[in-house]
Amino acid sequence: MINTLPRDPIEFVAEESMTAIPRQKPVFRFAPSPNGPLHLGHALSALLNQDMAVSAGGRLLLRIEDIDLTRCTPEFEAGIYADLEWLSMDWERPVRRQSEHFEAYQAALDSLIARGLAYPSFMTRGEIKTWVAAAEANGILWPRDPDGSPLYPPNDRERSHFDRQHLLASGMKHAWRLDMGKALEAVGEALSWEETGDGDRGRIAANPGAWGDVVLSRSDAPSSYHLSVVLDDALQGITHVVRGLDLFHSTSVHRLLQALLDLSAPTYHHHRLVTDKDGRKLSKSQGDTGLAELRNGGLSLADIRCLVGL
Repeated sequence: MINTLPRDPIEFVAEESMTAIPRQKPVFRFAPSPNGPLHLGHALSALLNQDMAVSAGGRLLLRIEDIDLTRCTPEFEAGIYADLEWLSMDWERPVRRQSEHFEAYQAALDSLIARGLAYPSFMTRGEIKTWVAAAEANGILWPRDPDGSPLYPPNDRERSHFDRQHLLASGMKHAWRLDMGKALEAVGEALSWEETGDGDRGRIAANPGAWGDVVLSRSDAPSSYHLSVVLDDALQGITHVVRGLDLFHSTSVHRLLQALLDLSAPTYHHHRLVTDKDGRKLSKSQGDTGLAELRNGGLSLADIRCLVGL
Protein backbone atom coordinates (compact mmCIF):
# COMPACT_ATOMS: atom_id res chain seq x y z
CA MET A 1 0.00 0.00 0.00
CA ILE A 2 1.25 3.49 -0.88
CA ASN A 3 0.93 6.48 1.44
CA THR A 4 -0.23 9.38 -0.72
CA LEU A 5 -0.17 11.52 2.04
CA PRO A 6 20.76 34.79 -11.19
CA ARG A 7 23.50 36.05 -12.15
CA ASP A 8 25.18 34.91 -15.40
CA PRO A 9 26.93 31.53 -15.26
CA ILE A 10 30.47 31.71 -13.93
CA GLU A 11 33.43 32.07 -16.24
CA PHE A 12 34.39 28.42 -16.47
CA VAL A 13 31.08 27.55 -18.19
CA ALA A 14 31.19 30.60 -20.43
CA GLU A 15 31.49 28.57 -23.63
CA GLU A 16 28.28 26.70 -22.87
CA SER A 17 26.51 29.79 -21.53
CA MET A 18 26.13 31.09 -25.08
CA THR A 19 23.39 28.50 -25.50
CA ALA A 20 21.96 28.79 -21.99
CA ILE A 21 18.19 29.01 -21.81
CA PRO A 22 16.85 32.58 -21.41
CA ARG A 23 15.11 33.36 -18.14
CA GLN A 24 12.06 35.25 -19.38
CA LYS A 25 9.81 32.49 -18.05
CA PRO A 26 10.03 30.31 -14.92
CA VAL A 27 12.15 27.24 -15.65
CA PHE A 28 11.57 23.91 -13.90
CA ARG A 29 13.45 20.64 -14.28
CA PHE A 30 13.04 16.96 -13.55
CA ALA A 31 16.43 15.33 -13.02
CA PRO A 32 16.39 11.54 -12.52
CA SER A 33 19.41 9.23 -12.36
CA PRO A 34 19.39 6.21 -14.70
CA ASN A 35 20.57 3.78 -12.01
CA GLY A 36 17.30 1.89 -11.67
CA PRO A 37 13.64 1.97 -12.75
CA LEU A 38 11.51 4.98 -11.83
CA HIS A 39 8.90 4.39 -9.11
CA LEU A 40 5.89 6.28 -7.76
CA GLY A 41 8.09 8.75 -5.87
CA HIS A 42 9.65 9.80 -9.16
CA ALA A 43 6.20 10.03 -10.73
CA LEU A 44 5.10 12.48 -8.04
CA SER A 45 8.16 14.66 -8.59
CA ALA A 46 7.93 14.57 -12.38
CA LEU A 47 4.20 15.31 -12.51
CA LEU A 48 4.46 18.03 -9.88
CA ASN A 49 7.23 19.74 -11.86
CA GLN A 50 5.08 19.63 -14.98
CA ASP A 51 1.94 20.82 -13.19
CA MET A 52 3.80 23.74 -11.59
CA ALA A 53 5.49 24.69 -14.87
CA VAL A 54 2.14 24.74 -16.69
CA SER A 55 0.49 26.70 -13.88
CA ALA A 56 3.28 29.31 -13.91
CA GLY A 57 3.34 29.56 -17.69
CA GLY A 58 6.91 28.30 -17.52
CA ARG A 59 9.17 25.74 -19.14
CA LEU A 60 10.09 22.18 -18.17
CA LEU A 61 13.50 20.64 -18.78
CA LEU A 62 14.69 17.06 -18.38
CA ARG A 63 18.19 16.36 -17.09
CA ILE A 64 19.77 12.92 -16.89
CA GLU A 65 22.03 12.82 -13.84
CA ASP A 66 24.40 10.04 -14.87
CA ILE A 67 27.66 11.01 -13.18
CA ASP A 68 27.87 7.52 -11.64
CA LEU A 69 29.23 5.65 -14.65
CA THR A 70 29.18 2.34 -12.79
CA ARG A 71 25.50 2.21 -11.81
CA CYS A 72 23.93 4.30 -14.59
CA THR A 73 23.14 2.40 -17.79
CA PRO A 74 21.64 3.14 -21.22
CA GLU A 75 18.89 0.61 -20.48
CA PHE A 76 17.75 2.50 -17.38
CA GLU A 77 17.94 5.79 -19.30
CA ALA A 78 15.72 4.37 -22.04
CA GLY A 79 13.31 3.26 -19.33
CA ILE A 80 13.13 6.82 -17.99
CA TYR A 81 12.03 8.16 -21.39
CA ALA A 82 9.44 5.40 -21.78
CA ASP A 83 8.02 6.02 -18.30
CA LEU A 84 7.83 9.79 -18.75
CA GLU A 85 6.14 9.48 -22.12
CA TRP A 86 3.57 7.18 -20.49
CA LEU A 87 3.00 9.90 -17.88
CA SER A 88 2.29 12.33 -20.76
CA MET A 89 5.30 14.44 -19.80
CA ASP A 90 6.38 17.11 -22.25
CA TRP A 91 9.91 18.48 -21.88
CA GLU A 92 12.17 20.64 -23.98
CA ARG A 93 14.96 19.19 -26.09
CA PRO A 94 17.85 18.59 -26.07
CA VAL A 95 18.14 16.72 -22.80
CA ARG A 96 21.19 17.60 -20.70
CA ARG A 97 23.20 14.52 -19.74
CA GLN A 98 25.73 15.10 -16.98
CA SER A 99 28.17 12.55 -18.40
CA GLU A 100 28.70 14.92 -21.33
CA HIS A 101 29.84 17.81 -19.12
CA PHE A 102 32.56 16.43 -16.87
CA GLU A 103 34.97 19.16 -18.03
CA ALA A 104 32.70 21.88 -16.61
CA TYR A 105 32.51 20.12 -13.23
CA GLN A 106 36.29 19.63 -13.20
CA ALA A 107 36.84 23.31 -13.94
CA ALA A 108 34.61 24.26 -11.00
CA LEU A 109 36.49 21.87 -8.72
CA ASP A 110 39.83 23.22 -9.93
CA SER A 111 38.73 26.75 -9.06
CA LEU A 112 37.95 25.68 -5.48
CA ILE A 113 41.25 23.81 -5.19
CA ALA A 114 43.15 26.85 -6.45
CA ARG A 115 41.55 28.96 -3.72
CA GLY A 116 42.55 26.47 -1.04
CA LEU A 117 38.91 25.52 -0.38
CA ALA A 118 39.18 21.83 -1.27
CA TYR A 119 41.63 19.10 -0.29
CA PRO A 120 42.34 15.47 -1.27
CA SER A 121 40.99 12.88 1.16
CA PHE A 122 42.43 9.37 1.25
CA MET A 123 40.48 7.52 3.93
CA THR A 124 38.30 4.62 2.77
CA ARG A 125 34.79 4.05 4.11
CA GLY A 126 36.16 1.27 6.30
CA GLU A 127 38.89 3.51 7.68
CA ILE A 128 36.38 6.24 8.45
CA LYS A 129 34.16 3.75 10.29
CA THR A 130 37.11 2.43 12.31
CA TRP A 131 38.36 5.94 13.14
CA VAL A 132 34.94 7.13 14.32
CA ALA A 133 34.38 3.94 16.36
CA ALA A 134 37.74 4.46 18.11
CA ALA A 135 36.90 8.10 18.85
CA GLU A 136 33.53 7.17 20.32
CA ALA A 137 35.11 4.35 22.35
CA ASN A 138 37.23 7.06 23.96
CA GLY A 139 34.13 9.01 24.96
CA ILE A 140 33.94 11.41 22.01
CA LEU A 141 30.41 11.86 20.70
CA TRP A 142 31.29 12.13 17.02
CA PRO A 143 28.97 14.48 15.08
CA ARG A 144 26.66 13.20 12.34
CA ASP A 145 25.30 15.00 9.30
CA PRO A 146 21.55 15.48 8.76
CA ASP A 147 21.40 12.06 7.04
CA GLY A 148 22.99 10.37 10.04
CA SER A 149 26.45 9.70 8.59
CA PRO A 150 29.50 10.62 10.70
CA LEU A 151 31.35 13.75 9.63
CA TYR A 152 34.68 13.16 7.92
CA PRO A 153 37.64 12.97 10.34
CA PRO A 154 40.15 15.86 10.31
CA ASN A 155 43.22 13.75 9.35
CA ASP A 156 43.41 14.66 5.67
CA ARG A 157 42.35 18.26 6.17
CA GLU A 158 45.26 18.72 8.58
CA ARG A 159 47.91 17.08 6.38
CA SER A 160 50.86 19.17 5.31
CA HIS A 161 51.18 20.24 1.70
CA PHE A 162 54.21 17.96 1.36
CA ASP A 163 52.29 14.90 2.59
CA ARG A 164 49.38 15.62 0.27
CA GLN A 165 51.63 15.95 -2.76
CA HIS A 166 53.50 12.77 -1.85
CA LEU A 167 50.28 10.76 -1.59
CA LEU A 168 48.89 12.21 -4.82
CA ALA A 169 52.12 11.44 -6.66
CA SER A 170 51.99 7.86 -5.39
CA GLY A 171 48.71 7.35 -7.23
CA MET A 172 46.71 6.60 -4.09
CA LYS A 173 42.96 6.73 -4.70
CA HIS A 174 41.34 9.81 -3.25
CA ALA A 175 38.33 12.04 -3.22
CA TRP A 176 38.25 15.83 -3.13
CA ARG A 177 36.40 17.38 -0.23
CA LEU A 178 35.27 20.89 0.54
CA ASP A 179 37.09 22.41 3.51
CA MET A 180 33.91 23.53 5.24
CA GLY A 181 35.59 25.87 7.70
CA LYS A 182 37.52 27.73 5.02
CA ALA A 183 34.50 27.77 2.71
CA LEU A 184 32.29 29.39 5.33
CA GLU A 185 35.01 31.92 6.06
CA ALA A 186 35.34 32.71 2.35
CA VAL A 187 31.61 33.41 2.05
CA GLY A 188 31.60 35.47 5.22
CA GLU A 189 27.84 35.87 5.48
CA ALA A 190 24.74 33.98 6.56
CA LEU A 191 23.09 32.05 3.74
CA SER A 192 19.42 31.23 3.18
CA TRP A 193 16.98 30.15 0.51
CA GLU A 194 13.37 30.75 -0.45
CA GLU A 195 11.21 27.67 0.25
CA THR A 196 7.64 27.06 -0.95
CA GLY A 197 7.32 23.33 -0.29
CA ASP A 198 5.44 20.94 1.99
CA GLY A 199 7.59 21.47 5.10
CA ASP A 200 8.90 24.76 6.45
CA ARG A 201 8.21 27.71 4.17
CA GLY A 202 9.53 31.19 3.66
CA ARG A 203 13.13 32.25 4.08
CA ILE A 204 15.08 29.26 5.42
CA ALA A 205 18.42 29.74 7.15
CA ALA A 206 21.08 27.50 5.62
CA ASN A 207 23.38 25.48 7.87
CA PRO A 208 26.03 23.94 5.59
CA GLY A 209 28.41 23.39 8.51
CA ALA A 210 26.17 20.54 9.70
CA TRP A 211 27.45 18.47 6.75
CA GLY A 212 31.15 18.78 7.49
CA ASP A 213 33.67 18.42 4.66
CA VAL A 214 31.39 17.16 1.87
CA VAL A 215 32.68 15.23 -1.13
CA LEU A 216 33.10 17.19 -4.38
CA SER A 217 34.46 14.34 -6.50
CA ARG A 218 35.54 10.72 -6.07
CA SER A 219 37.94 8.40 -7.84
CA ASP A 220 34.95 6.61 -9.41
CA ALA A 221 32.87 9.72 -10.16
CA PRO A 222 34.30 12.96 -11.62
CA SER A 223 31.79 15.07 -9.71
CA SER A 224 29.52 14.79 -6.71
CA TYR A 225 25.79 15.36 -6.80
CA HIS A 226 26.25 18.59 -4.83
CA LEU A 227 28.73 20.13 -7.25
CA SER A 228 27.13 19.04 -10.52
CA VAL A 229 23.58 19.98 -9.56
CA VAL A 230 24.36 23.60 -8.69
CA LEU A 231 26.35 24.05 -11.89
CA ASP A 232 23.65 22.48 -14.03
CA ASP A 233 20.87 24.50 -12.44
CA ALA A 234 22.78 27.75 -13.04
CA LEU A 235 23.73 26.93 -16.62
CA GLN A 236 20.22 25.81 -17.54
CA GLY A 237 18.68 28.91 -16.00
CA ILE A 238 16.58 26.92 -13.53
CA THR A 239 14.42 29.26 -11.49
CA HIS A 240 12.43 26.67 -9.50
CA VAL A 241 13.85 23.43 -8.09
CA VAL A 242 11.04 21.00 -7.21
CA ARG A 243 12.28 17.83 -5.48
CA GLY A 244 11.63 15.56 -2.49
CA LEU A 245 11.86 16.52 1.16
CA ASP A 246 14.75 14.07 1.55
CA LEU A 247 16.92 16.72 -0.13
CA PHE A 248 15.71 19.63 2.01
CA HIS A 249 18.82 19.79 4.22
CA SER A 250 21.16 19.31 1.25
CA THR A 251 20.05 22.74 0.06
CA SER A 252 22.33 24.25 2.68
CA VAL A 253 25.35 22.78 0.90
CA HIS A 254 23.99 23.91 -2.46
CA ARG A 255 23.57 27.46 -1.24
CA LEU A 256 27.18 27.46 -0.01
CA LEU A 257 28.51 26.22 -3.35
CA GLN A 258 26.37 28.75 -5.20
CA ALA A 259 27.87 31.52 -3.10
CA LEU A 260 31.44 30.24 -3.56
CA LEU A 261 31.05 29.85 -7.34
CA ASP A 262 29.02 33.05 -7.86
CA LEU A 263 25.95 31.19 -9.08
CA SER A 264 22.33 32.27 -8.86
CA ALA A 265 19.99 30.62 -6.34
CA PRO A 266 16.64 29.21 -7.51
CA THR A 267 13.48 29.10 -5.44
CA TYR A 268 13.15 25.65 -3.83
CA HIS A 269 10.03 23.54 -3.37
CA HIS A 270 10.60 20.31 -1.42
CA HIS A 271 7.54 18.09 -1.72
CA ARG A 272 6.26 15.25 0.44
CA LEU A 273 7.64 11.76 -0.15
CA VAL A 274 5.72 8.72 -1.33
CA THR A 275 6.13 6.00 1.29
CA ASP A 276 5.12 2.38 1.79
CA LYS A 277 2.74 1.09 4.47
CA ASP A 278 5.58 1.17 7.01
CA GLY A 279 6.38 4.81 6.31
CA ARG A 280 9.59 4.02 4.43
CA LYS A 281 10.52 6.20 1.46
CA LEU A 282 10.31 4.33 -1.84
CA SER A 283 13.75 3.48 -3.18
CA LYS A 284 15.32 1.99 -6.30
CA SER A 285 17.89 0.17 -4.16
CA GLN A 286 15.10 -1.56 -2.21
CA GLY A 287 13.50 -2.82 -5.41
CA ASP A 288 10.22 -0.98 -4.96
CA THR A 289 7.67 -1.47 -7.74
CA GLY A 290 8.66 0.45 -10.85
CA LEU A 291 6.39 2.49 -13.12
CA ALA A 292 6.94 0.08 -16.00
CA GLU A 293 5.62 -2.79 -13.89
CA LEU A 294 2.57 -0.73 -12.91
CA ARG A 295 2.02 0.19 -16.56
CA ASN A 296 2.27 -3.44 -17.64
CA GLY A 297 -0.18 -4.31 -14.86
CA GLY A 298 -2.85 -2.18 -16.51
CA LEU A 299 -2.72 1.05 -14.49
CA SER A 300 -3.46 4.33 -16.25
CA LEU A 301 -2.03 7.82 -15.85
CA ALA A 302 -5.16 8.73 -13.88
CA ASP A 303 -4.44 5.81 -11.54
CA ILE A 304 -0.86 7.00 -11.00
CA ARG A 305 -1.97 10.56 -10.27
CA CYS A 306 -4.44 9.21 -7.74
CA LEU A 307 -1.83 6.98 -6.09
CA VAL A 308 0.59 9.90 -5.58
CA GLY A 309 -2.11 12.28 -4.37
CA LEU A 310 -2.44 14.48 -7.46
